[in-house]
Formats: sequence, structure tokens, C-alpha cells
Amino acid sequence: MSETPRTTVFSEFREFIARGNVIDLAVGVIIGAAFGDIVKGLVDDIVMPPVGLLLSGVDFSQLKLVLKAADPVRKHAEVAIQYGVFINTMIKFVIVAWVVFLLVKGVNSIRRREAATPTEDKPAPPPQEALLAEIRDLLKAQEAAPKGRAPKT
Repeated sequence: MSETPRTTVFSEFREFIARGNVIDLAVGVIIGAAFGDIVKGLVDDIVMPPVGLLLSGVDFSQLKLVLKAADPVRKHAEVAIQYGVFINTMIKFVIVAWVVFLLVKGVNSIRRREAATPTEDKPAPPPQEALLAEIRDLLKAQEAAPKGRAPKT
């Protein structure tokens, strides 16, 4: 039996990391995190203030249902359900989902357009090449043809 060299976990991990897809995924995660910060700023600083103004000056980030008030004497923090923050988070999700939808839609339309574009046919080869190709094909056909039996002597 031939022995195969054992691969260590480290060498398998190094091979996994060296693949291009992992690097692409890492770049996507980093860009996605930065995009998340942009969307947070967009929602918190640009979208929600006018929405709050339209709703009689409501600041969504301050909307909450207090379950237990803070007690500074006993040093207990306030216990509250912050549904305004949840509303902001839902708006962020809708914005991110819309952007991802538009990106996927754009990529799909490009792929459909490329698939619908007829492929260009190769131009006919020059006459000399065509003649050489015919000769080559004839020689291959002769070699592949069954050879006759040699006469007995």
C-alpha cells in the first residue's frame, strides 16, 4: 500500500484561505459592514427626523415602553422596551433589502442581455487553411479505415 501524506489542519486551512472565493467573501463582508454604517447614518440622521417632524415632532429613537423606572437611590437602571429603536432598525432593513434587490436585478438583466446576444460566428478560414484541413481530415479517415488482409504467401 502506498502511503499518502497526512494533511494537517493548518495546511488545509491555508489552502482554504488561498482560494479566491474566500477573499471575495471577506471583501464583501467588509464592504457590507461599511454599507451598514452608511445606512444607519442615513436612517438615523436623514430619514427619521423629517418622519418624526411629520408625526408631531416624535423622536423614534426615544419611543419606549417603560416596564420599571430607573431608581438612582438603589442604582437600578431603567427597564424598557425600546420599540422606536426597533422601528429604526426595520427601516434600515427595508433600505438594505431594496438596495440588494436593485443590485441583483441589475446583475440579472446584464446576464440576460449577454445570454440574448448572439455569438459571433468565426469568419471562414483562408482557402489555404481550408484545403489543409480537408487533407488532414482525409488522412485521418484513411488511417481509421479498416485495412485489407494481406495476401497469403
